[in-house]
Amino acid sequence: MELHRGLVYPNDRVHAEHSLKHASVRGFLAVLIVIAAVPSATAQISVEVSPLRVELQAMAGSTTTQAVTLNNAGKEPVRIRARISDWDLSRDGAPQFEGAVENGPYSASSWIRIAPPEQVVDPGKDGTVRFSLTVPGEVLPAGYRTSILFEFLPAAAGPVAKGREVQFRSRVATLIYVNIGQPPAAVDLTDLSIRPAKDQTQIIAVLKNTGKRSVRTKGTITIFDAAGKAVVEGPLPDVPVLPDGEREVAITAFEASKPLPAGEYRVEVKFDVGMPALVVGETTLKVAK
Repeated sequence: MELHRGLVYPNDRVHAEHSLKHASVRGFLAVLIVIAAVPSATAQISVEVSPLRVELQAMAGSTTTQAVTLNNAGKEPVRIRARISDWDLSRDGAPQFEGAVENGPYSASSWIRIAPPEQVVDPGKDGTVRFSLTVPGEVLPAGYRTSILFEFLPAAAGPVAKGREVQFRSRVATLIYVNIGQPPAAVDLTDLSIRPAKDQTQIIAVLKNTGKRSVRTKGTITIFDAAGKAVVEGPLPDVPVLPDGEREVAITAFEASKPLPAGEYRVEVKFDVGMPALVVGETTLKVAK
């Protein structure tokens, strides 16, 4: 299949190239360590949450039940509160809960029920929060989302801090993606730029998802020298791009500890986002002496 290459600058469009298939469902584990100050003592809270991400392929009218495990790896009992929350992604990909649109067009929060909403987990023990998700019968094919937001605090802490008592609470979320049907992916690469930093030089790709489903990225970055020889090759980050969303993808070109020789290089990125073809972009990297 012929490849169409071109430089990518702000507001330029990028060609889609070659065919690859996309499929990925994975679970994650998070460890939270936080110092919680209470009136008479200082306790260290260490909680492992698994999974951090759940991806569901469902149909209209279907029901799914799953569980999240919460392991107390600390030395004191921990109070864990769970609640359902809408969320969004910032431009750099950080999950945002405050300010997220509630019950927006891609929200699955009204479909989910959790139990228990609160529990105390002893040291070395596991807690479990189960969730049941029922998809409405009339829902349209798209990529929907919700989350379970876990709050951790000492077991003795009450619902409200009293007097001069100080409570430092921390949170971890399990993000839930609910894919209904198979709407086509539609993603454009709108910008490809260079971002020098203290420890590394990054290539910043801006992806715009104009489709109705969430996608995850994979693919390759290749850097060619003036003679056309590939001097750097590596995988692209595996990150989500939400429906009707735009985000930056930071790609490491090289570390400051292992710089490229001075000169001009051609950078090529090939994104696989589940479309029939790859999305390809090129830009120029100049390394000063």
